[in-house]
Amino acid sequence: MFWLWYLLIGLVAGWLANLIVRGSGAGLLLNIIIGIIGGFLGGWLVGLLGWIPTTTFGALVASVIGAIVLLCIASLFANRKSERY
Repeated sequence: MFWLWYLLIGLVAGWLANLIVRGSGAGLLLNIIIGIIGGFLGGWLVGLLGWIPTTTFGALVASVIGAIVLLCIASLFANRKSERY
């Protein structure tokens, strides 16, 4: 059942990060993927700072931070690709 909880946290984190960075949602599947990858990235980043998220809220905050970083990195590559042509 924990995988279902991780999918739910990933969905919410991806959706919130999309609202913060782009201003609109990108779709259910993409929000879940962004949130899950962002969760790993955010957990690693906040771990470097010495904070280990142990609660659901902490995991959500770390996932949103990671998803925002992931979307910012992706937008850098998207901007380079569109400027090239």
